[in-house]
Amino acid sequence: MLNDPLSHGLWEKTAPPAPMTAPLNGDHRTDIVVIGGGYTGCSAALHLAQAGAKVTVLEGAEIGFGGAGRNVGLINAGMWVLPADIPGVLGNLYGERLLDLLGNAPLLVRNLVQTHGIACELETNGTLHCAVGPEGLAEIRDRCDQWRARGADVEVLSAEETARRIGTSAYAGALLDRRAGTLQPLAYARGLASAAITAGATIHSRSAAVSTERVDQRWTVRTEHGSVTADWIVVASEFYSSGPFEAVRNEQVLLPYFNLATVPLTDAQLSRILPGREGCWDTKEILSSFRLDHAGRLVFGSVGALRNGGRGVHVGWARRALKKLFPELGTVTFESEWYGRIGMTTDALPRFHRFGPKVVGFSGYNGRGIAPGTVFGQVLARHILGELSEADLPLPVSEVSATPLRQLKGAYYEAGAQLAHFSGARF
Repeated sequence: MLNDPLSHGLWEKTAPPAPMTAPLNGDHRTDIVVIGGGYTGCSAALHLAQAGAKVTVLEGAEIGFGGAGRNVGLINAGMWVLPADIPGVLGNLYGERLLDLLGNAPLLVRNLVQTHGIACELETNGTLHCAVGPEGLAEIRDRCDQWRARGADVEVLSAEETARRIGTSAYAGALLDRRAGTLQPLAYARGLASAAITAGATIHSRSAAVSTERVDQRWTVRTEHGSVTADWIVVASEFYSSGPFEAVRNEQVLLPYFNLATVPLTDAQLSRILPGREGCWDTKEILSSFRLDHAGRLVFGSVGALRNGGRGVHVGWARRALKKLFPELGTVTFESEWYGRIGMTTDALPRFHRFGPKVVGFSGYNGRGIAPGTVFGQVLARHILGELSEADLPLPVSEVSATPLRQLKGAYYEAGAQLAHFSGARF
């Protein structure tokens, strides 16, 4: 995307074409202007347009350019934070409200895919959180107990059952979450955008917001070549925020994450490696993730950036790691490589911000963008339509505050992952 083969890799090669969009030119009026063409922005636009509102989306690059088009494609329920810990951070009211919303968020994704016929390689057999050693097994058991106490369809699998489902004996067990699944993330973002356009929304790509002004109770958002005047602004640009909403980016530490896709596996290999097509990740601090796409490619990822010396280090580590996990793969050939950044908040939980009168947005997905982004877009639409008051939202209003030393911390994560992978998975 934008002539960078390392930005979206396999997803750009295999996603259906994006809907036709063009830069904003001239001055326009609308009811709601949405900043950002990822999951949150397209979901908000879709749900608003379905309710009869006039919606204009301004995307600074292309639909799904940010995290929406670069991630692993795991449709997870909840956040990284253990369920029992969230009420301790947000209070019982908001904590349980958020858990309920995000626990059911994968179902909304499934429903939207089915309702709008989105071709995004949806798999609904769940995900496997793979336990590395006794500590990892204790972690997933604790997580399982906490989710089951809230009625979630989750189960800890034995080491034997885990090996049967994944095709490796490397793990002490796995947490099966039947609510979850996988999809082709860029295809899903483009499908949401197409559904929003069909419902009546207008989307302008290559139209970054450069300034905002409030006059006579209405907002004017200006781009390089035009403007949109609206009653409401939805800020859905996440850590790719710039211009008038750059503060959203500055409150997150950027964690680099890469993915590599093998050539399609053979039928014999596919009969042993992830025969149920679950999406997987492990309990290591510098975690690994892996899943299959519809063509049978194994998509393998971890923390790190494919730039400078990191590309050679991470690709070499991935070959060694896959050889240990799945010896039958033999010499591993990668046909696609790409990476992006995960925006991490200080408490690993998302934020709801009110930037001004009728200017609202959710951000800080901490690597859990697909289901939360989709459902938060729906929540924003319901709030703007008057169906949910601010007091009824799943998160309290929080001030936007810059994270101290965020650039230094991001550099530390990148260098630390490179060092770990330089020495990791060696015989």
